[in-house]
Amino acid sequence: RGAGNGAKPQPFRSFGVVGAGTMGSGIALAALQSGFPAVMTDTDPTALKRAATRIGDELSKNVAAGRMTAEAAEKAQAGLTLSHDLASLSQADVIIEAVIEEMQAKQAVFARIAAVARPDAVLATNTSYLDIDPIAQATGRPGQVIGLHFFSPAHVMKLLEVVPGSASKAETVATGLAVAKALGKQPVQAGNAFGFIGNRIYAAYRSACEFMLEDGALPEQVDAALKEFGFAMGPFAVADLSGLDIAWRMRQQQAGTRDPRARYVTIPDRLCEAGRLGRKTGAGYYRYDAAGKAHVDEAVTEIVLAESAAKGITRQQLTSQEICRRALAAIVNEAGLVLEEGVAASAGDVDVVMVNGYGFPRWKGGPLHWARGQDCAALIADCADAAAVAGPQKRVADLTALGLCGGK
Repeated sequence: RGAGNGAKPQPFRSFGVVGAGTMGSGIALAALQSGFPAVMTDTDPTALKRAATRIGDELSKNVAAGRMTAEAAEKAQAGLTLSHDLASLSQADVIIEAVIEEMQAKQAVFARIAAVARPDAVLATNTSYLDIDPIAQATGRPGQVIGLHFFSPAHVMKLLEVVPGSASKAETVATGLAVAKALGKQPVQAGNAFGFIGNRIYAAYRSACEFMLEDGALPEQVDAALKEFGFAMGPFAVADLSGLDIAWRMRQQQAGTRDPRARYVTIPDRLCEAGRLGRKTGAGYYRYDAAGKAHVDEAVTEIVLAESAAKGITRQQLTSQEICRRALAAIVNEAGLVLEEGVAASAGDVDVVMVNGYGFPRWKGGPLHWARGQDCAALIADCADAAAVAGPQKRVADLTALGLCGGK
């Protein structure tokens, strides 16, 4: 699965961005900072106004920090066009959608984009999880559609997953990879499967950490152990930062299709039901003071203990070493499955994604590089345990066949 199979990218000189939220603003800013004009559209005039302010503030910060000259920032600002009308995207070479993560909403938006976009424009969805193909079909020109999964904040984060759909033309894929490079991103081509590379692996990691909450750990213990290992932040601090409601909405959407054999932890649902949506509401897994400092909250401990009791789980004390062992085994096993299924082309691609997008410690080289340095038999046993804990539906990756096991 090469970079567009040797195809040449289409030339592109201008961008359109649909959706003026945090992600849309970040994508527009990434284009502007790289010297491209960008048209941003949204039906909500307040959102457009907020986005313009956010972009202006970031450009000013760049100048103050010496990352940009005042002239370059002025040129970037002048390159931004705001509009509530999708027809204003009619001349854009690359149009990137950044609306709500919901299939019907994205299909409706793409049908409208296709009605106004140039026939040769590349149409990209910034979906994090969804299947590219039904989105592409809504355009009537699926060969021109690709997934470009940016990471938030999109003007800062280097990683960009480039996801071809089944009908994406080789030139479209090559253009997606060229766009990533032109915006100063690190592109990784990913297969069109749920969660692509990064979110698929991160979901397995987060689930493993939630299982540990039921089995005997508290959020602060899990976060402390994984920070000590070298993660930039623990998984529960990350959840609070990104907002617990996003994953909650996703779980509600998937409730009807979830495998009944899969282990399901209701602790995050209980937090959301209690209005604890993370930092933005002042409380999630932690309580946040006026200065934004996190504090351990007894209310969360009570929810965790109550959920263990409701499931009849006898809680066991978990050491930091045990927490890391279980979390890392879940990551390595899922990464192995991602490789087996061809969602990632190489172990190196997995490592690039996890280091650049998910806070895996850079100096450990990524989870699969780390795995090669571990005791092979112990790691295989840990992965089998991680799969068993997740439920009978979870497969165990064949680390030996994949060449992922250290020789120790």
